[in-house]
Amino acid sequence: MSGPQPCSPSTEKLVLVGVPGVGKTTVGLVLAQRLGVDFVDTDQVIERNAGKRVGDIFIEDGEQAFRALEQQVVADTIANHTGVIALGGGAVLSDQTRELLANIPTVWLTVSTDSAASRVGLNAARPVLMGNVRGQLTALAKHRAPFYEEVATVTVQTDGLDPSAVADKIVEVLELGGDDA
Repeated sequence: MSGPQPCSPSTEKLVLVGVPGVGKTTVGLVLAQRLGVDFVDTDQVIERNAGKRVGDIFIEDGEQAFRALEQQVVADTIANHTGVIALGGGAVLSDQTRELLANIPTVWLTVSTDSAASRVGLNAARPVLMGNVRGQLTALAKHRAPFYEEVATVTVQTDGLDPSAVADKIVEVLELGGDDA
């Protein structure tokens, strides 16, 4: 088999990756509904398991503790969940996570820095963006781009598109069916 294959939405997984503010959760919810499958956001699972917000984990326990939790949640989710999965923006930094994504259709959602900054604003729930949001997003995007590219089956630009249009593009490029198809 040569690389990830398009998924059958009723039995497979589809993973969304990208920087904070790209719309992974919002697009993931729309896409899952369109395909008639479940949706899970790994950051939400981390928050539920830890009993606190991602930002609080970063502040109280540190990024290293968060990344350890994230790696475990991502591995468990990939092993046990079918449907659409949105990964936290930094999940691809883990070698283990990138290995797990090797044969799973993975969509790298991209966005301009200006669009992402306007979407996240000064959101304290995104601790890696504290301070200069545009500068942090630019640095994150540059640092993480090779990792996103490594795992991506396809790349979808989200600038100027609403979540429904992004979901449409994903369905089209991966040749997926949906409930309405």
